Amino acid sequence: MDNATRSERSRNAALQAALTIIARDGPGRLTLDAIARESGMSKGALTHQFRTKEAVLKALLEHQAAYFEAFSRRYLAEAGAAAPQPHLAAQIATMRETMTQPHSVVLAILAALVEDPGLLSFTREMDVKTIKFIEAESDDPELALLRWAAARGLALGAMFGLHTLSAKQRDRLFDRLLDDRQWTALAKAETPRPASPARARKTKAR
Repeated sequence: MDNATRSERSRNAALQAALTIIARDGPGRLTLDAIARESGMSKGALTHQFRTKEAVLKALLEHQAAYFEAFSRRYLAEAGAAAPQPHLAAQIATMRETMTQPHSVVLAILAALVEDPGLLSFTREMDVKTIKFIEAESDDPELALLRWAAARGLALGAMFGLHTLSAKQRDRLFDRLLDDRQWTALAKAETPRPASPARARKTKAR
């Protein structure tokens, strides 16, 4: 086994151990010593990968962000491309996917943000790009953003136990958010409003 492979395995073992500790004992019990014991690694080997607990939490957050970004790209390539608003559809489907994650992942994300609220900065940057894509492809940017925000609210509510909707109810709501046919009629019924700057540039370029 080469050094790169060995290092990657050690890193993944440490992250999995961190998730196990968070799920079993709570985020407050997460320490480098606890991760070393849980993973079977020496303290030296662990600190070679992560110098602090905060570095572990950041890595967990980045790992999840990368997972959902990859899911979104796959959805866009396989299913979303056929949708009238492909980026919106991919984002709604991704929000739905977040609810399938283990509770330990949710706790890890929450712990990371409590330890360092600044970690939210990169998610905000991703949101800015996402919103631009959604606005550019929609004839009604506000309605598209409303659907995106509703999907995010459903996902966050489920992840953090903030509402009492059943899994079936959430699935039905996500189905409706993804169904463009139900929203097209609403968009046509509304009073036309000026297109977003991004949409205007796209139309002008045609």
